[in-house]
Amino acid sequence: MRRLWNLAKVLASYGLTRLLRRPVQWGLPVTVSIEPTTACNLRCPECPSGLRAFTRPTGNLRADFFRQLVDDLHKDLIFLIFYFQGEPFINPRFLDMVRYARDRGLYTITSSNGHFFDDNTARRTVESGLHRLIISVDGTTQEVYEQYRVGGRLEQVLEGARRLVYWKKKLGKKHPRIVFQMLVVRPNEHQIGDFRRLARSIGVDEVRLKTAQVYDYARGNPLIPTLDRFARYRQNADGSWSVKNALANHCWKLWHACVITWDGMVVPCCFDKDARHRMGDLKTTSFRTLWQGEAYRNFRQAILQGRDKIDICTNCTEGCRVWA
Repeated sequence: MRRLWNLAKVLASYGLTRLLRRPVQWGLPVTVSIEPTTACNLRCPECPSGLRAFTRPTGNLRADFFRQLVDDLHKDLIFLIFYFQGEPFINPRFLDMVRYARDRGLYTITSSNGHFFDDNTARRTVESGLHRLIISVDGTTQEVYEQYRVGGRLEQVLEGARRLVYWKKKLGKKHPRIVFQMLVVRPNEHQIGDFRRLARSIGVDEVRLKTAQVYDYARGNPLIPTLDRFARYRQNADGSWSVKNALANHCWKLWHACVITWDGMVVPCCFDKDARHRMGDLKTTSFRTLWQGEAYRNFRQAILQGRDKIDICTNCTEGCRVWA
């Protein structure tokens, strides 16, 4: 009941914000993303972790700091997403943290590139109680897959998925719900049908097709799909490219969710990959103080005044109106 009441307060405050055009914030976030690590084994071309392009420090989330966060937030929180940047399974304490969150009644989600599921890790993942596991499979042949997942081995990912399916059946578990996700880009868009068939053959629970965020899109980019429904960008009459969506000056994420980096920085959302818009530091200030603090109030106000003036918002589809 406490979580439902918190959700009701967040919804009401967001609705009132839209009506009054000024930030009203009641309650605490319903969803929090926590970053297990900034490290990654791959070098994907549109990912700052893969490109080793961070200006912020790199490292692993400490288990004791994580437990402190969960103890502080779990009574109001519903969803805990173990992901921001990096590959979560690189953190050696990751599955222990999943179990800790699950034992406190949180719905747990993570996203992985799928290279770490040897037999032992696959079994422990199922036993941890993780609710939802997204595995990125951006191609059905090695040649196509590695064009985006640079340094990755497709067969290793698929074999790991088979182990997860096996251990779910062996242990009689319904979770994690295994999701195969394809980031649709031009090199793999012709494999969408094959991707669906591959997922069925392995026995995963769900298939998702995701549009790709591209940083350098103004002059076009070889990753932008030719299939319009999967492209976030469109070509203009002068040959330049722009985001297809018109930015609306509101954002649900700023009212119901936030992101916490591995070292305790609170940032507004997952588009602030380098943590440039810091709302505060949990090592020195409580979460509740930051959530209602001046930095958050100012950022929410800036959203209402013009998302097109905030760098991390201009390439985002949250709260957008899609052009007909």
